Amino acid sequence: MKSIERYPNLLKPIRLGDTIFRNRIFSAPTGLYDLTPERAPTADFIAYFERKARGGAASVNIGECYTDDYSHPNGGYEVIHLNERKYNYTALGKLADSISRYGAVPTIELQKPGMATMPDGTEVLLSADEGFCRFRPELPCKCLTEDEILEIIDAYASAAVYAKNRGFGMVMVHAGHGWLLHQFFSPYTNHRTDSWGGSTENRARFAVAVIDEIHKRCGKGFPVEIRISGSEAFEGGYDISYGVEIAKQLEGHADLIHVSVGNLFAEESMHYTHPGIFQEGGMNVKYAAEIKKHIKTPVATIGGLSDPDQLEEIIASGKADVVEMARGLICEPDLAVKLRTGREKEVRKCLRCFNCVGADYVHGRLFCAINPSSGKEREISAANPPKFRRKVLVAGGGISGMEAAVSASERGHEVVLCEKTDQLGGILLCERDVPFKKRVGEYIEHQKYMLDKLGVEVHLNTPVTPEVVDRIAPDALIVAVGAEPYVPTIPGIEAENVFTAARIFEAPETARGKTVILGAGRTGIELAIYLRGLGTDVEIVEMAEEDPMISGQYRSKINEYCLKVRYRTKAVEISSDGVRCSSPDGEVEIPADTVVLALGMKPLWDAAEALSGFAGEFYQIGDCRQSRNIFAATGEAWTVAQNIGMF
Repeated sequence: MKSIERYPNLLKPIRLGDTIFRNRIFSAPTGLYDLTPERAPTADFIAYFERKARGGAASVNIGECYTDDYSHPNGGYEVIHLNERKYNYTALGKLADSISRYGAVPTIELQKPGMATMPDGTEVLLSADEGFCRFRPELPCKCLTEDEILEIIDAYASAAVYAKNRGFGMVMVHAGHGWLLHQFFSPYTNHRTDSWGGSTENRARFAVAVIDEIHKRCGKGFPVEIRISGSEAFEGGYDISYGVEIAKQLEGHADLIHVSVGNLFAEESMHYTHPGIFQEGGMNVKYAAEIKKHIKTPVATIGGLSDPDQLEEIIASGKADVVEMARGLICEPDLAVKLRTGREKEVRKCLRCFNCVGADYVHGRLFCAINPSSGKEREISAANPPKFRRKVLVAGGGISGMEAAVSASERGHEVVLCEKTDQLGGILLCERDVPFKKRVGEYIEHQKYMLDKLGVEVHLNTPVTPEVVDRIAPDALIVAVGAEPYVPTIPGIEAENVFTAARIFEAPETARGKTVILGAGRTGIELAIYLRGLGTDVEIVEMAEEDPMISGQYRSKINEYCLKVRYRTKAVEISSDGVRCSSPDGEVEIPADTVVLALGMKPLWDAAEALSGFAGEFYQIGDCRQSRNIFAATGEAWTVAQNIGMF
């Protein structure tokens, strides 16, 4: 079956206003990075969005841009201010052109934070209500006057005109997630009794006026998308029935109603706004589907989407007219192109691990854990092909080894991959049956498919020895032989009731009775959540402080399951009935029938070093170099593959 026949609804064009969009796959806003000190797009910024257009998305949204000088909750430096036109005039034009010349519609998000503003000591929070900010009660908030509301409406329209004149083909008015227009929508934050509050019609009046003024000044045919929260998804917030009423008020005004969920300032709704590994992909589709039943305006849905068959079903069943993807298109920017050309098996599916978000905070780039080319778009566009075609031997078929083999083969090299066990996948094979880690198993299968398609010669049950290297005679040797679980020197560590985390992931029934996990890193917490979901009594012991990089989705599950985590507590002895620990409160005995080691991995340095003198080009990557996560493993493997044959 041709792919265009398999995904006829997803790949069908849609008309919004007077603009034709080439399919139903829209690249949702992902936030901004790489701006100049004057907050204008840089070349790296432009390349990042250009890549999505080249991959076939119908619309590429560059993210939030402010209509004035108010600050972002995180500081404001990474946000384009559309009133600073002398700084971003040229760069915005280049950005719009880089998207539109590939056939995508460049879209810009118009934003104003209201009570979400980060005050600098002189600013006053402005919102629907007088008094104190409902989500930040320590800060005073001023009620917007009618004249100020009218000025803001004018600022939105002026920004839209400016964007249109720079080459943008659509604007998205952000009226969800707790920003200013949402603050007017919500009965939780809008208690006004004038014409801008008191009823659904009045609360929606602000957003409707913004849309109408944009159409008045940009033309009726210029498409305006509006993002709303179909439900606020927190106690005290509005539900989907009220979200339907909001959408009804927008009927006949907006060209596309983009239905998200949640309020970023209510922590309990965050997993709706940004579904993680513990939620199902597409968990928010039902909100868009309910709204679509009541209006004729096209509706878009969003939230953890990346599976092509699910995307097709959403459009085919009439649940939504457009699917919007943020992380999904960071992971697989070529989604539309691959589907049109019958390469759906090559599509990477987002792990929903939030590596991209974490990398943005740490590196100022959106790096995907399993798409190592993400964040390097400009670098790749200027890259040269290898000067020499090499024969490459990869020792080890784990995550880094498979990525190295795939990337080297894509660069045109002859590749042989040897794995000492009877399966590819390495240490992550133990997680493939964990319900919230099923995408890890899918990723392993994806890489196996790519190895086969690219013609990589794979040998299982084949440890790489000097004799094997001599027989294959590679020009380049990539050693990715992995690591082994770290086992500390603790009395009782070799007892029959002590297991590695990998063993328990593979056979959770092995954890009998009360289980104590040593180590509160990501592996230990995920294992505890997995076992707790199966009904096992679990406790975690961690010798260090709580890791500040552990994301909110883990903390939420820890709270939901009432998991006990003892920090600054060190195991000093293990017995058949428990673990003796030293803690800030002195010595403590923790009863345990099963003890699990989740203390990290020990690189197999000696095994790697034993092979270091047997090829002209030698690379040591992955866990055998340093214990690391999927992102670091794939990124290092990809980079090494780019370097082979260049000198």
